[in-house]
Amino acid sequence: MEPPVDDPQSKPAPRAAHVIVLGNEKGGSGKSTTAMHIIVALLKAGRRVASIDTDSRQGSLTRYIDNRKRWMRKSGVVLDVPEHFSVPLGDGQIVSDIEHREYNALARAIDEISATFDFVVVDTPAANSYLMKLSHSIADTLVTPLNDSFIDFDVLGRLDPDTLEVVETSHYAALVTDARHYRHTVDGVRPNWVVVRNRLSTLASRNQRDVIHGLRNLAEVLGFRLADGISERVIFRELFLLGLTVFDSLDRKTLGRAPSISHLAARREVRELIESLDLPGAAPRPAGTAGGADVSAIAAAPLVGAE
Repeated sequence: MEPPVDDPQSKPAPRAAHVIVLGNEKGGSGKSTTAMHIIVALLKAGRRVASIDTDSRQGSLTRYIDNRKRWMRKSGVVLDVPEHFSVPLGDGQIVSDIEHREYNALARAIDEISATFDFVVVDTPAANSYLMKLSHSIADTLVTPLNDSFIDFDVLGRLDPDTLEVVETSHYAALVTDARHYRHTVDGVRPNWVVVRNRLSTLASRNQRDVIHGLRNLAEVLGFRLADGISERVIFRELFLLGLTVFDSLDRKTLGRAPSISHLAARREVRELIESLDLPGAAPRPAGTAGGADVSAIAAAPLVGAE
């Protein structure tokens, strides 16, 4: 199966934006929370940032941004907000028609923003869908949040319970491996893949040590980097309702109450996560310079993971 393209012979213009994709086939891993914090961190660093929600059914990132705009109106506090796009699900009876609409919607969004923004942050659905595969194929940096538990570990691979050595890799790992190879074949870019351990316990345990050991073994096989993400803190759930992040001014006016030590600890750990992603561009890249995914070229080749 090949993705639909209106004119496969046309050569699209180079893209300037660095595309960061948040992906994991398992829900509840903190993709949208991590995406929003990356977005605001980049905005506060003076970067030009756009966001795309390809999970229009759940729409968590879109709701997060809507909550942010609502809180800004209510509180009178000026907050950094990205240029946001939501890609609707395609409708129709024929699969190829649905995919054609979804591809065109994502391609239009990327075309509109990539030449004028430094970063595009894409949140994806927790499902092996056409839009998920296409989103992974345009990633320059792929961030996979993963709950720090063996229950969620299986999305990447299976381990020998005694030695913690890798027995086999799993469905999502295969999707990412295909997407990275596919992207490199199309335009020579090898996406940077970072697996982020989320919902970390503040107390060290044998299970936590085993999870880390197992992930390190998987990293050698799959070629991803490992980073610590956000801890299991109530503050992150509270911030979602207000549309806030730990990078916003944590004062009574912005937050609605005095900040706690938990706020400050959360800010520190998310700052360390952002630094560990090693995102490029200390200064904005000029519009029209190369550096982002060529969506049309990628879509013109066979879809990764297609049967």
